[in-house]
Amino acid sequence: MPSLGRLRTSSMRNDLAAEKLRFLVLYRVFLMRVIDLELLASDGDLTRLISQFMSIFVTISFFTIIPILFGAWNIKSMTARWAVEHFLIETSMTVAGLIAVLAWDSAFPDRRDLMVLSPLPVRVGTLFLAKTSALFAAPGLAIFSLNIFAGVGWPLAFVAKGSGFFGLLWAWPAYWLTVVLASGFFVFVMLTLQGLVANLLPRQLFLRVSAVLQSASLCFLLSLYLLEPSFRTPEALTAPQNQRALAWLPSYWFLGLFNQINGSLHPALAPLAKRAWIALACSAAGAVASILLAYLRMLPKIVEQPDILPASRKRDGLPRFSRSLPNAITVFSLRTLLRSRQHLMILGFYLGLGLAIAAGYVHGWVVKPSAAHSQWVTAFLFISILAMILVVTALRVVSSMPTALRANWIIRVTQTRPALAYQEAVRFSWLVLAVAPVLFFLSGAALSAPARPWLAGHLFAMLLFGVLLVEFCLYTFPKIPFTCSYLPGKANIHFVFWASLMLFLVLIHKSAVFESRMLHQPYQELSTLFGLALAALAMRGLVQRRAVNSKELLFEEAEEVEIISLKLS
Repeated sequence: MPSLGRLRTSSMRNDLAAEKLRFLVLYRVFLMRVIDLELLASDGDLTRLISQFMSIFVTISFFTIIPILFGAWNIKSMTARWAVEHFLIETSMTVAGLIAVLAWDSAFPDRRDLMVLSPLPVRVGTLFLAKTSALFAAPGLAIFSLNIFAGVGWPLAFVAKGSGFFGLLWAWPAYWLTVVLASGFFVFVMLTLQGLVANLLPRQLFLRVSAVLQSASLCFLLSLYLLEPSFRTPEALTAPQNQRALAWLPSYWFLGLFNQINGSLHPALAPLAKRAWIALACSAAGAVASILLAYLRMLPKIVEQPDILPASRKRDGLPRFSRSLPNAITVFSLRTLLRSRQHLMILGFYLGLGLAIAAGYVHGWVVKPSAAHSQWVTAFLFISILAMILVVTALRVVSSMPTALRANWIIRVTQTRPALAYQEAVRFSWLVLAVAPVLFFLSGAALSAPARPWLAGHLFAMLLFGVLLVEFCLYTFPKIPFTCSYLPGKANIHFVFWASLMLFLVLIHKSAVFESRMLHQPYQELSTLFGLALAALAMRGLVQRRAVNSKELLFEEAEEVEIISLKLS
């Protein structure tokens, strides 16, 4: 009997060790699949992309503690301290929410997961724990990188008065606990939303609605972060007219929660702290319940039902734009954008960012409530330039990510024309799908306003500017949209991010001010239009010269290495 007991104990230990190993393997795989691995090139390294995003967050964290390095940790004003606390908490919450939305597809296993793992001795509980752990690890890694410096330096300024040395030590865990809880709240809310929709809708309809929900969530989070009103005084927090707004602003709830945990709670923050605890409990319970119910109901459906079936139509309802090749690439790009949830999500991110920036510009940056007519004109020009840049850039970004990469051999074997002909078709498709819609909406906005003589000149300038942007994007795009594998890290997104942040909005504002002066002077307006047209023609010549030297299109992104290996391993 003792030997039998030891055998059972040894068997249980082996089972636990094997189950732990399965969990770790699944956790690593699911964490690396926050981005679909089927989109990557054969030599693609996802860790490079993750490290670039982490470097962005770490740099932001370092910039936030620069005032601390110059002695700003001794903040005597309560309003100033609340402003810093609110900024740090709100930024962490928004980043966690954005990561949760971007990892929308990681909440549930897909068909491939179940088909591979079903014959294996993997428990459903292990699969669930690995999937949810990887889902929380992605925003957790982002929050840690974003607060790696701020979470060490700024708690020195948040020490409660009269708390002594113990209060100094308690400020760090109070800050980190609040940041984790606040970030987890947005993650719980996104999981609750996804689980509710997955339980209420049929699977195929859920997959179709997911892209809309992702885009709407991205727009909401960005707009909330950029347009949130400022209530950072006791009078503003207790004013009756502000209570309705505070009931819908979670960042202020967790501002009160931090001061409660830190021991520096002001009476004006007490109701907000109570609301934060209630919201956190409700969101966590809703996320657990909806996700568990969705797992129990969705796992059989994922295997038994197809993902998204194309609608049965007797004839194609899409318009024909031009000759065979431009029409084929344009219709292929349009169908991909309408059917692919990943591409729609990325496109929605850019459009939501532009909407939030435009609204913030109109409400607070340049145009004041008592603004002059010239300021409103400048704001309209700013929004026009911003919309053209973001739409063309978004189309260029999503065109680099493939759809159905394993079916690219069909397009490869049908390349019967030179690369220049395909690039002409891509140029036409981008003009139709990016430049034309922006001009259409700008024309509608212009027609709704009183007749202005400068509107026609501005629309023509936007047309030339859009053509110039398309040529810039085509210069490094020797491929067909949505057919080339994606190589993480090649774009050096950390450098592009800071260059855009430092120069992008300032240059657009300067351009809008410059154009507002030019539009009222006919000769200078004509010279501006002539300069744009000349720049577009010159850029088109460079693009065509580069395309002539290219014999084949690019279907597989690869690093340019100095040493070529045989890959015998």
